[in-house]
Amino acid sequence: MSFKRLTDLNVSGLRVFIRADLNVPQDDALAITDDTRIRAALPGIKYALDKGASVMVTSHLGRPTEGELKPADTLAPIAKRLSELLGKNVRLIQNWVEGGFDLKPGEVVMLENARCNKGEKKCDDDLSKKMAALCDVWVMDAFGTAHRAEATTYGMGKYAKIACAGPCVASELEALTKALAHPARPMVAIVGGSKVSTKLTVLESLSSKVDQLVVGGGIANTFLLAAGKNIGKSLAERDLVDQAKAVMAKVKVPLPTDVVCAKEFSATAVATVKSVDAVADDDLILDIGPESSKALAKIIAQAGTVVWNGPVGVFEIEAFANGTKALAVAVANSSAFTLAGGGDTVSAINVFKIEDKVGYISTAGGAFLEFLEGKRLPAVDMLESRFND
Repeated sequence: MSFKRLTDLNVSGLRVFIRADLNVPQDDALAITDDTRIRAALPGIKYALDKGASVMVTSHLGRPTEGELKPADTLAPIAKRLSELLGKNVRLIQNWVEGGFDLKPGEVVMLENARCNKGEKKCDDDLSKKMAALCDVWVMDAFGTAHRAEATTYGMGKYAKIACAGPCVASELEALTKALAHPARPMVAIVGGSKVSTKLTVLESLSSKVDQLVVGGGIANTFLLAAGKNIGKSLAERDLVDQAKAVMAKVKVPLPTDVVCAKEFSATAVATVKSVDAVADDDLILDIGPESSKALAKIIAQAGTVVWNGPVGVFEIEAFANGTKALAVAVANSSAFTLAGGGDTVSAINVFKIEDKVGYISTAGGAFLEFLEGKRLPAVDMLESRFND
């Protein structure tokens, strides 16, 4: 995989356009509740500023209607937080596609929500050309949107004088390639979440690459059904039992031997540890039990590579968080190369405070999963196509 990198370029005096992923969670008052993605964008922005470039940064935020800018869609809170992290003012520029704004070397501006521009999501060619004309260097540093061919994530790459990857994208690709192309063995993948359907292609793809495939959450319930176990009224996808059986026929899928159940899904529900063979018809399985947690920790301790996407229980509720906590501790203590990604996974990593003990943490969700599936990512294809320009 060959592509230009921002950190290999002399951008002094050049106008640098950075497409970052600043789609951060906010509360009802639009206050940022987790600035992980903003912090992830800092290395690229700082590099360009330190080299004397004029820097433009943009991102999408939420799901705006193209051509409209509603209060909830503005990047103003992100510009404010970026100003604090950089220690310098970051102006917010609206209606920026046609240019007309001043920008000096060593200065950085935030360009308003990219997806508020008509034609962004459809990668309109004229829009891409106008945007590319604003800069000398287009920097793709939003791996979280690398699976989408939009004007700022793909179209600009066709027309910018120079197209390159920012530090975030470059490090993501290096980590994913290390984990999947030439993994140290045994390779273990942990895939959790609520539905098999959203991750079925990932499970099928990983089944031919890994030595063990651990499933958790609602996904594990579907696999327990496939193994002939009673899961009570737990979340599962009964119509995908045959697909789960097909995955289990290809790779070892260690299933929970004990689980944490409750009669209702609530923060006040009484948690009961049961053998997987003792689940009642009115039980909800909301976590793996202590014996299953120990077995999972042992699998991770013996692994050479660990890929983690998704919790193994409802970790947001304390009574059902122990399984995911045990998983997090095992990953933190592992001597394997560990790669974790996806929104819920990053949240769990933050909750259990193991950020500095994971080999690589991906800020991406959909792109992370599509890379695991072996799919081509449009933004990566664009970067590779411009390598020799």
